[in-house]
Amino acid sequence: MEIRQTINVIGAMFLGTILTEIAYHIVMKWKRAKLKGNATDTVQTLFFPDREVACKDYFTQRHGCTNQRCKFAHDAHNSYGQLLRFLSCTCISLEVCVYTITCADLANILIGLHNKGVVVKIITDGEKENALGSQINRFREEGIQVRVDKSSYFMHHKFVIIDDKMLLNGSFNWTRQAVTGNHENLMVTTCPELLFEYRNEFDKLWKLYEPKVR
Repeated sequence: MEIRQTINVIGAMFLGTILTEIAYHIVMKWKRAKLKGNATDTVQTLFFPDREVACKDYFTQRHGCTNQRCKFAHDAHNSYGQLLRFLSCTCISLEVCVYTITCADLANILIGLHNKGVVVKIITDGEKENALGSQINRFREEGIQVRVDKSSYFMHHKFVIIDDKMLLNGSFNWTRQAVTGNHENLMVTTCPELLFEYRNEFDKLWKLYEPKVR
């Protein structure tokens, strides 16, 4: 009797192991299929520096560039031009979480969006708040919400969320040197899973860096 019970127990354990293994492979197969199905969510990658300087009007104005003698790039593959276009097309909200912001062209786009009623929020690092060329005080003067990491560590992220539908993330700081000199990259994606994770990170830091009321 005891031998039979032992055999039954061993058999049940063996069967349970097999079922667990089968369930694991089914779940992994489903996850791979889901990721494969979302492959089109990744839009593209942008690499810097560009060979030519982008024409701001061509990429940001409704009717493009009207200067027939324009010496700046109208190339659709120009990385900086595409970045300008992505930002300019924001309709509802723009959340910027970037270590340092000194590029006036990019700052102008944010201010322009803010003046059109787009909700613009900026998170940056405290050590770069008053750096040479920093646009942070200018943002504040324009009424844009800014929160700063005042800790002894770096807020070293470089990502942007556009309308809760598009994520830009990479090594790219918002500086002129990043545009014209450094080897930098940005990944542009509409993947919901990634947007969800970065949205949580932005919200976490936004709350963490909330100014303390004295």
